[in-house]
Amino acid sequence: MYKPFLELLEKELYQRFDLQPRPIPPGLAHKVSDRGRNPATISSWCYECPQLRKIRYTYIDAGESAQIFNSVIYPSYEYDLPLLGIDFLSFGKVKNLVVLDFQPLFTDKVYQEKYIEPLKILHDRYIDLAQNLEMKFYDANRYFSKYLLFAKTDAETVRTRVFTAFQDYLSLYLQMLAQAKPQTSFDDIARIRKAQQDYDQYSAERDPASGLFSSYFGHEWSERFLYEFLFEDAVPLAVATR
Repeated sequence: MYKPFLELLEKELYQRFDLQPRPIPPGLAHKVSDRGRNPATISSWCYECPQLRKIRYTYIDAGESAQIFNSVIYPSYEYDLPLLGIDFLSFGKVKNLVVLDFQPLFTDKVYQEKYIEPLKILHDRYIDLAQNLEMKFYDANRYFSKYLLFAKTDAETVRTRVFTAFQDYLSLYLQMLAQAKPQTSFDDIARIRKAQQDYDQYSAERDPASGLFSSYFGHEWSERFLYEFLFEDAVPLAVATR
């Protein structure tokens, strides 16, 4: 269901950047579930280039029972841009959840005006996909912008409105990146690095997908996938509290 989204993302990235493969830990790039009556396949890709230190995306194909496309794009530490967060989930072709946002690293007014306010035009264009749904696992004021697209919708809307919104959000993000000037101050770069690390820690501790991964691929593999690939800068709580 979300293969066209994945293909568009790849096309745009390959056209604009000199992408190089970024290593994925052994055993995490691809796995087939042997659980239940609906086997699932999970595949992941990861790249880097001078402007983007980590581009990761994952596709889960469980046939008609589930289709999931997830991606996060991390700018290089010299750029203080938000992360581009993409999370599209469909279960049984009936329950479709879409999340699309420029995920801010900082909350100060100057940062918000520079990187978040330009989203308003697109947000208003797709106001039907900004449904102000309750966040059960995250603080909506942390690592989410006020112009987040967050909606429950039908499959036809996914193929049409959501796909067009995805194109527009991706295009604006890449435009911002092209216009961004790299930081040169050691302190500024260190601040950005710390903000991205904090994002990984926060996300790893709250990501509800870990339960889904476990149900398909087992707890041990899912923990590795969460901490060694998705949010590799996070430290597992059991390790952090030793």
